[in-house]
Amino acid sequence: MRSHVAAFLNYVRVERGLASNTVEAYGRDLGKFARFCQARQLVPARVERRHVADFLGGLYKQRLDSRSVARTLVAVRNFFRFLRQENVLRRDPTEHIESPRTWKRLPKFLTVAEVERLLAAPEEKTPRGLRDAAMLETLYATGLRVSELVNLKVSDVQLEAGYLRCRGKGSKERMVPLGKKAAVALDAYLRRGRPVLARKDSSPHLFLTRLGRKMTRQNFRRLLGERGRAAGLRAHLSPHVLRHSFATHLLERGADLRAVQLLLGHADISTTQIYTHVAQERLKQIYRTHHPRA
Repeated sequence: MRSHVAAFLNYVRVERGLASNTVEAYGRDLGKFARFCQARQLVPARVERRHVADFLGGLYKQRLDSRSVARTLVAVRNFFRFLRQENVLRRDPTEHIESPRTWKRLPKFLTVAEVERLLAAPEEKTPRGLRDAAMLETLYATGLRVSELVNLKVSDVQLEAGYLRCRGKGSKERMVPLGKKAAVALDAYLRRGRPVLARKDSSPHLFLTRLGRKMTRQNFRRLLGERGRAAGLRAHLSPHVLRHSFATHLLERGADLRAVQLLLGHADISTTQIYTHVAQERLKQIYRTHHPRA
């Protein structure tokens, strides 16, 4: 089983060019399934529909939510499709298994006033403060994923043109416009912050740690948490909250859904449509708060 899983992960990484985060998620989910099969002495050719159903039922017993179970089923289903494609199997045991129904949760986002407090939190007198200010301004101005943000290189920044080049899921490149305030913050960081953080053997990446190494997602999450607490934001603050805030604020101010889809780098507009629900809920809240007969 494990050799087949390794071959599948290599396939989705090399042949299909899936993002490393997606490949890692497939690996974790299929690792659970491989352990399930090993405990029952099942090789892929002996796996039946009832076995897959038992496996999914076990995930529910572990109190995983329907979204997590549905994601795991996608991994298992793609794995067996790959094995059929490679003529390892004659039939797919997941063929008639329905995906669990999932409820789309509305993404959390900050108000404009909360974003302003967050962006004002870094002291822009130190290299670290200049870096933090540039990262926060860039994230809110562009709506990048955190992986896209930390993987930016100095050569990806086009300040005069007012654009960033980033690499999204599946290594797809896109150009994202920068706001004026983000451009100013990046310029200050590039002139007065990064040269201090950089070392002779420093990474070519845009955002560096105090040791001159590439900023990681974990580093930035900690940084964001610190800045959020300094701004007096009690809610749990993740990079995705700023991405959601970017999209929500654009739509609240009349941006076209298709344009927001392109800015976020969503392959399917149905992924972007959840933000229309956010905007509608916001309008209902404003109506209930301010209309005399609400």
